[in-house]
Amino acid sequence: MSTNTIFNNTEIAFKLKTDSELERAYFLFKMIANEPLVRIGTAATKFALNLHLPVEGLIRSTVFDHFCGGVNEDDCLPNVDALYEANVYSVLDYSVEGKAEQTQFDATLEKVIKLTKFAEHKKAMPFSVFKPTGFGRFKIWEKVSAKAKLTEEEEQEWLRVQKRYDDVCKVAHDCSISLLIDGEESWIQDAADDLCETMMERYNKDTAVVYNTLQCYRWDRLDYLKAIHKRAKAKGYKLGFKVVRGAYMEKENDRAEEMGYASPICQNKQATDDCFNAVTKYILDNLDDISLFLGTHNEASSYLAMEIIAAKGLLINDSRIWFGQLYGMSDHISYNLAEAGFNVAKYIPFGPVKDVMPYLIRRAEENTSVAGQTSRELTLLKREKERRKI
Repeated sequence: MSTNTIFNNTEIAFKLKTDSELERAYFLFKMIANEPLVRIGTAATKFALNLHLPVEGLIRSTVFDHFCGGVNEDDCLPNVDALYEANVYSVLDYSVEGKAEQTQFDATLEKVIKLTKFAEHKKAMPFSVFKPTGFGRFKIWEKVSAKAKLTEEEEQEWLRVQKRYDDVCKVAHDCSISLLIDGEESWIQDAADDLCETMMERYNKDTAVVYNTLQCYRWDRLDYLKAIHKRAKAKGYKLGFKVVRGAYMEKENDRAEEMGYASPICQNKQATDDCFNAVTKYILDNLDDISLFLGTHNEASSYLAMEIIAAKGLLINDSRIWFGQLYGMSDHISYNLAEAGFNVAKYIPFGPVKDVMPYLIRRAEENTSVAGQTSRELTLLKREKERRKI
C-alpha cells in the first residue's frame, strides 16, 4: 500500500473495536463535536462528582473507557495485551493532575518507579512517563525557571525535586526502559529542560534512556534543539526527544498579553507545522545522536516522517524512531503505521475515575477546539460502520 493512502484503511484502524465499541466511539465524537454540549457536559460532570453523585459508572462506561486504559495498571493489562497483538506498544500514563503536597509528589514518584519496573517485564511497554509538575510544585518550577532567589526551605524543596528525577531516571536506566518527560508551560519549562539535560548527560551515555519534550508551537524550539545537540556532542551523550505541537496555546498567549511580553507561541498554525516538521527532519538527520518519539495526530507530519525514513534508507522499525498517539484517538494513524511495520505506541492514561476527570475534560475541550480533529474521527468511524454494514 502506498504511503499516501495508508491511513485510509478503516478495517485495520478499528480492528480492535467491537461493533458496540465502534457505535460508542461514534456517539462520543458526535457529542464532542458540539461545543456548547461539551461545556455543559464538563460543568455537569464536575458538579456531580463534587457532590459525590453516583455518576462514576456512567462516566466509566462511556468517555473513560474510550480514552483511558483502566483505574490501575493491572486493569490496563487486557488493553495493553490487545494492542500488542496488533503490533502497537503501550505507554501507561498515570494521569492524576493538580497535586501540590510533598507527600503527593513522593507518591507519584513511587507510582512512576513501580510502573517502570512493571514495564521491565512487559515487552509491550518499552516506555515510562511522567510530568515535571508531578514531581514538584508549579511555583518552585516557576521560581527556578525565572532564576529567582530561593528561600532555604525552597532550596531543600528543589533538592527533593532533583532527587526524584534522579531516582526515576536511574530505575529506567537499570530496567532498560525509556523515560518520556512531558512538556509544561513555557514559564516553567526552562527549569525542566535544564534538569532533564542533566539527567540525559548522566544516563544517556550509550543510548537514549531519558527523553525530553519539544513543544513545537514554540518558535524557539529548533534553535534550542540545535544548541543542546551541540552540547551533547561535546560531552559525549545521546539525546532523546518526544516531539509534539503543544498543549497550552491559549494560556500561553493570554499570559504573554497580560504581562506584556512577546508570545513564545508561533504566529499561526502553518508556522507551528513548519517548526514541527523542521524539528522532525533535524532529528532524523542526526539519528546517531538523537532518538525520536514523534507524538502526532497529524497525517501530513506522519507522511513526511515516513518519506524521510524511506529517502534515507532507514529501517522502518529502527529502534531510535517511534510514532505515538493518544489512546482513543487517531487509530487510523496508529494501527495502519503498526501494520506497515513502524514502531508505534499508544499513550494510555489511567487512574481513579474522579482523579482522571481533569485529563478527560481537557481531551474533550481540545478535540472541540482543534479544527478538523473530531470531524475526521467521525468520518472514519462512519466509513467503518458502513463497511461493516452496522
